[in-house]
Amino acid sequence: MEQYISRISFDGKLDENSYLNDLPIIRFLSHNNIELNSPVTFFVGENGTGKSTLLEAIAVAYGFNAEGGTKNFTFSTKKTHSELCEHITLSKKAFPKDGFFLRAESMYNVATHIDEVDAVRSYGGVSLHEQSHGESFLAVVHNRFKGQGLYILDEPEAALSPMRILALMKEMDWLVKNGSQFIISTHSPILMTFPGARIFELTTDGINEVDYRETEHYRTTKDFLNDPERMLHYLFNT
Repeated sequence: MEQYISRISFDGKLDENSYLNDLPIIRFLSHNNIELNSPVTFFVGENGTGKSTLLEAIAVAYGFNAEGGTKNFTFSTKKTHSELCEHITLSKKAFPKDGFFLRAESMYNVATHIDEVDAVRSYGGVSLHEQSHGESFLAVVHNRFKGQGLYILDEPEAALSPMRILALMKEMDWLVKNGSQFIISTHSPILMTFPGARIFELTTDGINEVDYRETEHYRTTKDFLNDPERMLHYLFNT
């Protein structure tokens, strides 16, 4: 399928005093474009490398509400998104019939807006506030994501148990097979295993495309589960 977003480029015109200049993602974008040529793209890396900042900028530049939702969501609890959205260009080769920006940190605000505009029926018929965080998150994906869509997810694992992450991957598989594109920031080694996904790992040195087994998240989790006692001994005694 043609990617709805095929490239991310940066004009390099941030204010010289902007905090964004200190983010690894900005230093990388100053000299490189990011090519998106897979239906699923993951951005992974340590806190503070700019994953969520980039995802938010992509979503806002595409026309989504900064706090989440569809392009029709116009509410604003507090304007906190960065100026990066004004300095990136998204190359588009096709146009989706559906789309959603889903971020765990502002899910409460999205659920409140859905109640206020009486749109609960489109999300399964039960208020998202009457479900757990994880249940409401999956309810949005299951009931609102229709396929042939662009779906931007910011750290979805924050709301989901390991079993629910697998349920999300099942939903993603159906959506990808029905012409959808996902752009996701994540810390979840489970989610990163999605077949055919491209993984960009952000570090202080820049961005590298890696296999999920090469990510620091996977290696750390694997080492810990293989021998938690040794890892804890090292952690607490050094």
